[in-house]
Amino acid sequence: MSTREVMVGAFRGAQAALDAFVRDDAAVAASAQLAELVAGAMRGGNKVMICGNGGSLCDAAHFAEELTGRFRNDRRPLPAIACTEPGHLTCVANDYGFDQVFARWVTALGRRGDVLIVLSTSGNSENGVKAVEAARAAGVRTCALLGRGGGRLRGLCEVELIAPGATSDRIQEVHMLVLHAVVEAVEGVV
Repeated sequence: MSTREVMVGAFRGAQAALDAFVRDDAAVAASAQLAELVAGAMRGGNKVMICGNGGSLCDAAHFAEELTGRFRNDRRPLPAIACTEPGHLTCVANDYGFDQVFARWVTALGRRGDVLIVLSTSGNSENGVKAVEAARAAGVRTCALLGRGGGRLRGLCEVELIAPGATSDRIQEVHMLVLHAVVEAVEGVV
């Protein structure tokens, strides 16, 4: 297979995942609900917290910086934070186990009315499940962007979207598009 054929196949795979997502009325409705939840939290003086593992952690950081910095419009910085601090991650992983890294962060920083977004392409990240449990205990609103049927996280959050795709890359591409659309919607109303 030529490099060109590989590239075209990747683009078509991404397009197919996005087309399937857009055809899913529940997923589109959940995306709008996520944007409304984030905007409402920000209007109420609360913040958005976001976490994930691996590439999803990178997407979480990107989403937070789009809100604290700027996306398309000059506007006030919006309160968002991703759980990316290496000192926290390694300290908690060492002392309590990797399954606690997000839960302890949520417990330390989350306040009633904040929003937690968990990214997981499998839906089976134990640290994501524990983060949602900690958020619910703290009165933090919960959202999940998932893949592969939703895994263990399915049904645990107030808002959830399950991206189509058989591989993490396709799922993450849909997640990132949803996150960009959320920022675009939030910028229009806050």
